[in-house]
Amino acid sequence: MTRGNQREQDRLKAQKKLAGQKKPKESAANLAKRKEADAEILRAKQKKKEEEKAAGSGAADSKK
Repeated sequence: MTRGNQREQDRLKAQKKLAGQKKPKESAANLAKRKEADAEILRAKQKKKEEEKAAGSGAADSKK
């Protein structure tokens, strides 16, 4: 019966591990705020990249 007991032990161990990994659910308001903040960060990064690209192409043209 050792194998049956071992399966049960492993099952309990796995349940405890999964219970510790669960994240609390975000409310809809918090989720919307986080998404908006993430979008703003991405827009800022994109704007910075475009400015660097514009500055880089302008610098390359002035060297010629």
